Amino acid sequence: MSAQPRSELPLSQPAAEASEARLLTEAVTRLRRVLRASIRTDYPWETLPMAQVELLQVLGEHSPARVSELATRQRLAPSTVSGLIGQMITAGLVVREVDPADRRASVVTLTDAGHEQLAAWTGAHERRMDAALAALGDADRAALATALPALFQLAENLGEPSDGPAMD
Repeated sequence: MSAQPRSELPLSQPAAEASEARLLTEAVTRLRRVLRASIRTDYPWETLPMAQVELLQVLGEHSPARVSELATRQRLAPSTVSGLIGQMITAGLVVREVDPADRRASVVTLTDAGHEQLAAWTGAHERRMDAALAALGDADRAALATALPALFQLAENLGEPSDGPAMD
């Protein structure tokens, strides 16, 4: 069986029938799935659940932070974030301290081990992504580079409250 040319979209339905939104959703879903799987295959030492990795990433940019702020940023329930933080405290990745601005509240901060784990995870993903990008042709790499600002803007737009019907 021959492989499909890279220019064809190996999607669940023909590209002519698929909407732009559906194609982008499928591409993002596939990227997330393959990145999650590849980090476990290529780097078996990585054992953190993605929810904890994502919290490490947020804390890497916004630390210290209150649990409520983390929950808002991750669009998770505060109780879910609190449980994840508890696991991360046990693992030595974060500490919970009294908020100096409001002694009734607490903030979460990355530990040195948390910074090291985040750097190792980020480095592993960057190496994996660099190898995949290097396998692309110049035109595809240029197209991706050109699309990056629009993808970041799309993420911002998706993060804003919707005026449309609520989704359950």
